[in-house]
Amino acid sequence: MTSARLSFLFSSIGHFYVHMFMAFFAIAVVSMASESLWQMPYEELLKLWTLGALLMGLGAIPAGRLSDMWSAPLMMALYFVGLGASSILTGFASGPTFITITLAGVGLFASIYHPVGIPWMIRGAGQGKVGKVLAINGVFGSFGTAAAGLVAGALIDLSGWRATFVVPGVVCILTGIAMLWFLFRGQITDDGVAHKQENVSSRGELVRVFLILLVSMFVGGVIYHVMQTALPKLLTDRLAGMLGDGAFGVGAVFAFVFIFGGIMQVVGGMLADRFPLKLVYVSCWFLQIFVMSGIAASANLGIIGFATLAVMVNVAALPAENMMLAKYTPAKRHGLAFGVKFVLAFVAAPVAIELVAWVRAATGGFDWLFAGVAVATAIVFILLLALPGSQVRPAVIPAE
Repeated sequence: MTSARLSFLFSSIGHFYVHMFMAFFAIAVVSMASESLWQMPYEELLKLWTLGALLMGLGAIPAGRLSDMWSAPLMMALYFVGLGASSILTGFASGPTFITITLAGVGLFASIYHPVGIPWMIRGAGQGKVGKVLAINGVFGSFGTAAAGLVAGALIDLSGWRATFVVPGVVCILTGIAMLWFLFRGQITDDGVAHKQENVSSRGELVRVFLILLVSMFVGGVIYHVMQTALPKLLTDRLAGMLGDGAFGVGAVFAFVFIFGGIMQVVGGMLADRFPLKLVYVSCWFLQIFVMSGIAASANLGIIGFATLAVMVNVAALPAENMMLAKYTPAKRHGLAFGVKFVLAFVAAPVAIELVAWVRAATGGFDWLFAGVAVATAIVFILLLALPGSQVRPAVIPAE
């Protein structure tokens, strides 16, 4: 295999892993709470992941900078080995302090992927193939979140919550060893150049659009992570008795929701290629107002439908968001702009975790959580109306 194909392969596997490992704890914590682990309720156990989720965001810019100074392939190998080792240690945690530290390791090593793996893959992609490569890579990421439900559900039912971290951790380390083997044989390199484009916007327009997108990217990240964090418990609460007593039923529905979300990332990219970016982006936010309200009000099987729609609409907006960010950012600042995006996207995770835990503890449910998210979505929608309309569309740039 050529270096370009190997970089695409390992980058896509890395994208699959990062989203799968990030979703594991939200699923495992339901089982941990049912065991009354360390005599802690669900809300307190959930907060043990806050530091790890925070480090996943804060580590993005330093990881990207270290990659520029050192080596992107070696950083990717470090990502696989470090993530796997931290996950295995999480499976052997003996108390709240220990698991907080190991989960922090999971978040820190996971922070390497987005600022390193995606640009590395793009440099290896040929001109005219970047959009196709990124679309497939984006689906791997969404499928990773979906796979978390199946993998964690099956392992919990077979051997308990600890296996959810140990078994995938071993596989992740083996992936890193395989990558090092190709790297030291000279079959993986960091050749190629970044694909750039000219910017045609005025400085005032650049600043206005970038500030608006900062708000929408952060709120969009909170919405995604609220869904990922709250959905397992939400399904358990509202579909009690319908999904069986084990974790696999909830995990399977969780996977179903995020698989369809992954497919919609490709559809969103097709829409962004055919229609004005503002129209596509604003329409997705408008639809989110109604689906979030639907989650707050629905019961029984309706929750599955609205949850699926919520993830689909949230992910469908990403291609248009990334294309606008590229268009309204000077070419020489693309790395910084997307570094900021990834930091915002993952700093949103601990905010979402704390929000889910706080609302659950205060109200005993999730109705007010999603009602509040619907209001926040409506505010962002109104703000997005100030974006300039344009028929000019750049080539697709990295998605989350």
